[in-house]
Amino acid sequence: MKRTGGARRQAVKRFSLILAAAVLLLAGCGFQLRGEVSMPFDSIYVQSQVPSPIVRQLKRAVAAGFKATVTEEPGKAQVILHLLDVRQEKEILTLSGGGRVSEFQLRYRVSFRLTDNKSATVYIPPSEIVMGRTLTYTDFEASAKQGEEALLYRDMQHDAVQQMMRRLQAAKLQAKS
Repeated sequence: MKRTGGARRQAVKRFSLILAAAVLLLAGCGFQLRGEVSMPFDSIYVQSQVPSPIVRQLKRAVAAGFKATVTEEPGKAQVILHLLDVRQEKEILTLSGGGRVSEFQLRYRVSFRLTDNKSATVYIPPSEIVMGRTLTYTDFEASAKQGEEALLYRDMQHDAVQQMMRRLQAAKLQAKS
């Protein structure tokens, strides 16, 4: 059965009304895309003693969503983010009745502080972010569990970067008060 031109126009009108209602509901509830977020500083230098994937991810996060630039020289930056320590930890959480490991506790730790480019003013004192995940384990799936472990560490690293971005954004309140 074919729709006539009038029935097709009616369907388009109904769809347009539903779409318009959805847009109005979203706008009425205060929803809006995040866009760029302003930071309390214009430029930042990320300093780390050892090269780490988190350094690249931090630089990308600042460049992608914040109105601040990442510099390659500390003297050109308004603030310096010092990555004091980045560690991945793994410890046995539970053992089976036969004495075999059945669960591991994975932790991802990042210690950092934020100072001005001369390290005279401390905007964020030495702080630590600790992320944790539980990994079930069996000997039969050892290679699959290694891949899962790597994914969990990558996920914890991403979450740690997001927390650091929120703390950097909150440094604005500390810097002005």
